[in-house]
Amino acid sequence: MDMDDTIYTKGLYTATLGVRATDSGQYQGLVSLARDDGGEETDATLYEVDASSENEAEALEEARALAHRILGEIEL
Repeated sequence: MDMDDTIYTKGLYTATLGVRATDSGQYQGLVSLARDDGGEETDATLYEVDASSENEAEALEEARALAHRILGEIEL
């Protein structure tokens, strides 16, 4: 997995994509959204894709779409 494909930034916000296996053997996409305002601490919010996917690649695509929606809603 190419790391350039898993991190997106918009202004002070950074969205990092991830995937985790579910108990049912499927995969779920994740987006961690952090705001960097120059301080030492950055608070991150974890967003989960609602649907499960059959494989990691699909889950990552779902996480990518979610990240674009989240960042698209942020007004700078």
